[in-house]
Amino acid sequence: MASITTDPTLFADPEGFERAAELMASAGRITVLTGAGVSTDSGIPDFRGPQGVWTKDPGAEALSDFDTYMGDVTVRRQVWLARRSHQAWSAEPNAAHRALADLAGTGRLRALITQNIDGLHQRGGTPADEVIEVHGTLLWVRCMRCALRTPAEEVLARLDEESDPKCLRCGGIQKSDTISFGQRLDSEVIERAAQAARECDVFVAVGTSLSVHPVAGLCDVAMMARASLVVVNAEPTPYDDFASAVLHDPIGDVVPALVERVRDAAGI
Repeated sequence: MASITTDPTLFADPEGFERAAELMASAGRITVLTGAGVSTDSGIPDFRGPQGVWTKDPGAEALSDFDTYMGDVTVRRQVWLARRSHQAWSAEPNAAHRALADLAGTGRLRALITQNIDGLHQRGGTPADEVIEVHGTLLWVRCMRCALRTPAEEVLARLDEESDPKCLRCGGIQKSDTISFGQRLDSEVIERAAQAARECDVFVAVGTSLSVHPVAGLCDVAMMARASLVVVNAEPTPYDDFASAVLHDPIGDVVPALVERVRDAAGI
């Protein structure tokens, strides 16, 4: 890792940073939940922040509705074009992604649960089997009829000829293998995430508004299992009052600093 400062006086709340660092350094098992705020330094805008996609363009949120997508070919065409131009295709993992991969390298990461669909945690070095993608992934496309999964690049390559590319096996409607509003979460994935929340000493929520359930409720699951909660987010969240530490510092600075403390404790 590059040189990282862990001096608590350089953060907005030195006591809060020190408390979070001590909790994580002494933990045998750490579960991390990440949201869109982790990827903003990679050039991928969040949704609900001051400069968020839906904040700046409320109409864009309608394109994430499952029933609308399935029933309106015009919407599907818009969504496919948006997918092809998504920032994830050119984005690179940032300091927070790399730091969380280093956390996995300490052997103390129980799981990395992410609401992000960009695949940057895996590209940043976190082993794929330790990443739980609760909202799916942009990197694959799923047929809504036969469930065939196809690499997104293969489907996007057809857009010049087909504005609404159908499944090559059954002709069904395809969509990114992501969870839209009105679409059920994968129960097995959610149970994996809940188990990871139950089986940790510290639950760290990073870059997420903690306003979307049931994923936000993983904080409750962790705390009910007597885990400490650490929240790292630019804006206040509904769970701040219940957290052992709340940090509002830039994620790209504070996450590497926290992980460095864990690495020091692990002798790495």
